[in-house]
Amino acid sequence: MGLEKYESKQQQILKPASRIFPFISRFDMLTPALQDKVEEWTATEDTCSFKVKGFKVALRIVERVDNKHVKITADDENGVPVDFSFWLQLHEVSDMDTRIRMVLHAELNMMMRMMIGSKIQGGLDKAVEGLAMAFNQMPF
Repeated sequence: MGLEKYESKQQQILKPASRIFPFISRFDMLTPALQDKVEEWTATEDTCSFKVKGFKVALRIVERVDNKHVKITADDENGVPVDFSFWLQLHEVSDMDTRIRMVLHAELNMMMRMMIGSKIQGGLDKAVEGLAMAFNQMPF
């Protein structure tokens, strides 16, 4: 088993970090965007759970640094057979230019790395693209 690191591409959001951070730092703020996209979505400020392809995914926010990053780990009730944590990172370039990126750390054996490594990378890139698109379209 080895700890693998995957980084998404950076995406640009044409808003200040202070407008984005409240949404990424509370799972319950994501409910309107996600409740129709995943099965069995439930969320509090610090935790969320949902089902993907029959697996229960349970997440917990364990660290917040205002307008900089949020660290999220797998919660105890997680049904995914991989230990992982990830960061949502914000870098404010200027008042109307914030870059967002996801960094994932996952404990994977060689077989898992070969099977899903490239899918993880693609998934992170898609997730960050989707977040950036959603934030860029928000009227605030």
